[in-house]
Amino acid sequence: MARALRATYHRALRHYRSRHSGPTSTLVHPPHPWARALGMVGVVLLGAWLGLLVVGSVRTPVGPMDTSMTLRPSLEGGTKINVSPLGALQLDSHTAPLRLDVDVDQLDPVRSQALVQHPERISGLQEEITRDVSHGTRDLAVRSCVAVVSGATALGLVVYRRPRRALAAGGLALVLLAASGACAFATWNPKSVLEPRFSGLLSSAPSVVGNARSIVSEFDVYQKELARLVTNVTKLYDATSALPTYQPDPGTIRVLHVSDIHLNPAAWHIIGSLVKQYKIDVIIDSGDTMDHGTAPENGFLDPAAHLGAPYVWVRGNHDSRVTQRYLEGLKNVHVLDDGRAVTVGGLRVAGIGDPQFTPDRSVVPATDDDERAAGRRLAAALLGQERSGTPVDIAVAHNPVAAQETDGRVPLVLAGHVHHRVEKTLPHGTRLKVEGSTGGGGLRAVQNERPEQVRASVLYLDRDTRRLQAWDEITLGGLGLTTAEVSRHVPKERLPGAPGPSPTPSAPDSSPGAASPGGSPSGPPSGSGPPSGAGAPAGSGTPSGARTPAGSGSPGGGTPVPAGTP
Repeated sequence: MARALRATYHRALRHYRSRHSGPTSTLVHPPHPWARALGMVGVVLLGAWLGLLVVGSVRTPVGPMDTSMTLRPSLEGGTKINVSPLGALQLDSHTAPLRLDVDVDQLDPVRSQALVQHPERISGLQEEITRDVSHGTRDLAVRSCVAVVSGATALGLVVYRRPRRALAAGGLALVLLAASGACAFATWNPKSVLEPRFSGLLSSAPSVVGNARSIVSEFDVYQKELARLVTNVTKLYDATSALPTYQPDPGTIRVLHVSDIHLNPAAWHIIGSLVKQYKIDVIIDSGDTMDHGTAPENGFLDPAAHLGAPYVWVRGNHDSRVTQRYLEGLKNVHVLDDGRAVTVGGLRVAGIGDPQFTPDRSVVPATDDDERAAGRRLAAALLGQERSGTPVDIAVAHNPVAAQETDGRVPLVLAGHVHHRVEKTLPHGTRLKVEGSTGGGGLRAVQNERPEQVRASVLYLDRDTRRLQAWDEITLGGLGLTTAEVSRHVPKERLPGAPGPSPTPSAPDSSPGAASPGGSPSGPPSGSGPPSGAGAPAGSGTPSGARTPAGSGSPGGGTPVPAGTP
């Protein structure tokens, strides 16, 4: 009996082992719930992306253009309009994990020629574009839902081989898409068309982005700006793709702000190109044009007299008195120092040279006290100009520490020195704009691991009030001349729906009855909102004492500007 029981036991044990052991069969523990959940999310995201990639785009006409609209996964959201081969526009239209890509495929010859030959039809273009975009967006929403559900379900079926799990993946994909759409709807910003970022051919940027004055003064509703963009692109494609001549608004003064060229000869070609493309009225150089300030370097400065626009210059800490005297002898160049002011291109500009000369690291720079003292001398000169009835519109100093001392005495002050951009409003209303290096850090920058980007800005000022309307930040990669990124910015107080005009910049010790330091003409100021007529001046009389909108990359108003010793 015992032997029979043992035999039965061993037979059962062998049978169990044969089923649960061996080279082809192992005991498998069920996965952790978190691992299953993460696996499901990964399948859903990958399947949804593949679905959008394969069937998630729609072709739709927008005015005279045939376009393709597609939703793409993105960490920042927004809208990207590809205008190949001219470049691309990016708009901060929404914040969501989805980006809307609009590709301009081609122009309908009949519709585009009719629009260019009959400009009066542009007035009705905004309603047509609104209908086209709305129709295309609805089609894209439906197509995207089908695409993400199909993609996630198909991939779920391949991975899990269970219809119930596959359907769960498709349902989760639909929920995620709906949540992303709700997030985009909640953060929708139609004013983003006022501040596009352009990347592409430098020669195309002014025509594609358009006039700053037109953008501000003619803004009414979103579709109007969209119509303007479509019109610009249509004109660029027309006439066998030849670029039309850029026609800047006659009511706008265009100032090119450059700085810290540091003996880089490529900078002159960049400046000349920008002057031509943007029809620049005045060039303002906030110093450090040279590297060591020696007499043999002076020949490098000769192109400044032949750039096609008046050249206003202040001395930087790498520019010597020898450099300054040489520039004073060049035609078309205006050297400013000790608060001297000059009227050029319809603007009153005053500046002061850097009190320090530190051409190399063997010279130890003094403290910021010298810079602040120079800034106070410039502020005193500005007050004198104001009291004499010739208020200054723009002040210039090389070091931002000196520039900040002019707060309240001028609407706008320009500086350089730190090799990166800074834009902020000082406590008493003066807007400080610090430019990066237009020479890409100079020839010494090639010693760095990564060369500095080349930076310059085009400032748009109202010809009547001489207040800042908008500005374009132009960034070139390394020493490139053909491709650029152009980012449009509009002062917060000039955006549609902004509150009334801010107080005129004034220093706390302004004497009663003194003239306004803002440089505005006498008479009651007009409102800062858009005018009722399309051709009226934009925000006449509005001071530029406000921060830029969020997302423009500007530091906060209370952030100190480091002096540094580049």
